[in-house]
Amino acid sequence: MSSIEDPTDDLSVTPPKTWATGVPAVAHALQYSLSQTSVRRTALTLLNVNQAKGIDCPGCAWPEGGPRERALNEYCENGAKHINDEATTRRVNADFFARHSVSELAAKSDYWLNQQGRLTEPMVKRPGSQHYEPIGWDEAFGLLAEELRGLDSPDEALFYTSGRLNNEAAFLLQLFARAFGTNNLPDCSNMCHESSGSAMSETLGVGKGTVSLDDLHRADLVFVVGQNPGTNHPRMLSALEETKRNGGQVVAVNPLPEAGLMRFKHPQKLRGVLGRGTAIADQFLQIRPGGDLALFQALNSMLLEAEDAAPGTVLDRAFIDEHTSGFEEFAEHVRTVGWEHVLAATGLRREEIEEVRDRVLRSERIIVCWAMGLTQHKHGVPTIREVVNFLLLRGNIGKPGAGACPVRGHSNVQGDRTMGIWERMPQAFLDALEREFGFTPPTEHGWDSVDSIRAMLDGRAKFFLGVAGNFVRASPDSDRTEQAMRNCRLTAHISTKLNRSHAVCGETALILPTLGRSDRDVQAGGEQFVTVEDSMSEVHASRGRLEPASEALLSEVAIVCRLARRTLGEDVAIPWEEFEADYGTIRDRISRVVPGFEDFNARVAQPGGFRLPNPANHGQFRTATGKANFTRNEFVNLNVPAGHLVLQTLRSHDQWNTIPYAMNDRYRGIHNARRVVLVNQVDLDALGIADRSEVDLVSVWRGGEERRAPGFRVVSYPTTPGSAAAYYPETNVLVPLDSVADISNTPTSKGVVVRLEPVG
Repeated sequence: MSSIEDPTDDLSVTPPKTWATGVPAVAHALQYSLSQTSVRRTALTLLNVNQAKGIDCPGCAWPEGGPRERALNEYCENGAKHINDEATTRRVNADFFARHSVSELAAKSDYWLNQQGRLTEPMVKRPGSQHYEPIGWDEAFGLLAEELRGLDSPDEALFYTSGRLNNEAAFLLQLFARAFGTNNLPDCSNMCHESSGSAMSETLGVGKGTVSLDDLHRADLVFVVGQNPGTNHPRMLSALEETKRNGGQVVAVNPLPEAGLMRFKHPQKLRGVLGRGTAIADQFLQIRPGGDLALFQALNSMLLEAEDAAPGTVLDRAFIDEHTSGFEEFAEHVRTVGWEHVLAATGLRREEIEEVRDRVLRSERIIVCWAMGLTQHKHGVPTIREVVNFLLLRGNIGKPGAGACPVRGHSNVQGDRTMGIWERMPQAFLDALEREFGFTPPTEHGWDSVDSIRAMLDGRAKFFLGVAGNFVRASPDSDRTEQAMRNCRLTAHISTKLNRSHAVCGETALILPTLGRSDRDVQAGGEQFVTVEDSMSEVHASRGRLEPASEALLSEVAIVCRLARRTLGEDVAIPWEEFEADYGTIRDRISRVVPGFEDFNARVAQPGGFRLPNPANHGQFRTATGKANFTRNEFVNLNVPAGHLVLQTLRSHDQWNTIPYAMNDRYRGIHNARRVVLVNQVDLDALGIADRSEVDLVSVWRGGEERRAPGFRVVSYPTTPGSAAAYYPETNVLVPLDSVADISNTPTSKGVVVRLEPVG
């Protein structure tokens, strides 16, 4: 462990790639996997990833095909890296913590911390100490329970969840929190896809996507907006390849050209190994950050004009009349959108947008896919509402080969929300909990992730439990987030590997090591499996295959059950010991609480699991009007002073969430460095800044507030003029805590106004 060095920047730049995957991706995946573990363990994991009776890949939430449709190697480059990063044979034990103080760990990079290996035993940092030391599980639970029971109010406790948590543990965590007396259940979705849920719940009555993998294959036209499948969910490229081979077309909308959306070389197909692969995007719109609302307003206005010119041939009037509300108000508003506004907001040419309109008019079945390029803007919710307007106009909801497709990142972020991990669960869910478990859950809404940081800063929250995440690095406004965590009396993290959240901690801090998704989980009732829900509402089982990294590890289910039992005692009659012994008993309770999970155990035992119903696909819209709602959406331009750019934060190719696996971004041509900022040469010339020079990034916020990220190297790159891009979490420090999307409260990480200050 000690031989692993903290890497230093040694930037080299090559031209960006014009295609993704292929044989190099296989080679890189195997190289990284074998650097972490043995040939045998690598084979054991990779032959079981995403198989019907295997391990669900924790890397992303992209769905698999039916059990008979899956390849032997049903994973991508990053999935292979991720599963074997977890399967590593490196270990972090008590000796490691004796050698490294908390202050020393806080000075290490995310890469270095992750590379140390799997956590092996529970650890505690006591008040005034600079070192973690071993603690027994019983004492650890006693310490946590004592702190929880000593709070002045249950609402002084926060229970944060990453989307990597399985359904069973997520259900138990929210059950424990509500039995304890709080709805403070912030999660990672607050910081990424909350805008999707807010917009779709208002317009369609459900916060989930409406499409299946088969729909994607059958679509005539697929929009891929504000996302980079080649890096963040590469298996999506094989689905888009199938779309193309079935005659469909793809329109990519993004401020950066992304290799995976140019050409895809499927590494498991001969054409991907020896041939040129498949060109994915038929048209690429290089849009300005945040201009997507104006784009879809322009498309909607043009569809109305086309209907005026040829009544009855463009819009699906039968669908609109029977299933929607608010059309006339929407139409009146969108007709006022002028081209001058659209072209200024998007940076596109009118001819480009008209070409997209023509593709739309030739298409019967249309899907719009999107990710955080839409959600993490101040007007993220209005943008997604406008996307729904676009789909409703031609009846592209509830129709095979058509629909809305928010693409989630974390493997079970959607499932966690389904299980009740939300600070604002509807009353019907709370009532179902009361009927099933005999206690009255609190009804006052809790704090989301951003409000939780505010509460810790203000001293209103004093206890933080993080499950399966790296809250400190994933959150905005890094300096304020770190101060918030240090304000807590106690912080605890249920984790598989070391990360910065363990080093930025409360007065007392606990590390509670847990089984990974790839580990065998044996409890009193025998070997267990867990379940997850992917981006397209498919629920399936996941079974670990590896021997656990340590005999001292507990499963996430066991940790939650023991903590709940120790904290609540006999106050609430919930059979925590029974749940820990047999996860099937948890699923029995889920089946009676969560709609769509009836007969859960029997259905998930079928190969491939089952798909949850989406009422919007059956003409049932659980909105205030009882119909799908058209909306009027106002666009407000960012105020970008002269000499400033709009920065978007993004991930490199060799990165999972906050953790880089290497210092490279192969597809963008960035090597051996992460503190880089990508800027169009036109902007560099205007600013008088030389390519490869060093700058500080300074974000500008209302009232003259400034935040600084020092020591970045400038790289001339074909970004949209007026914009810049840099990696997160290094640039999270630039995102103000109060700069959030309207309605969803999601940090605006894709719309940060910055200036570049030359160093020296």
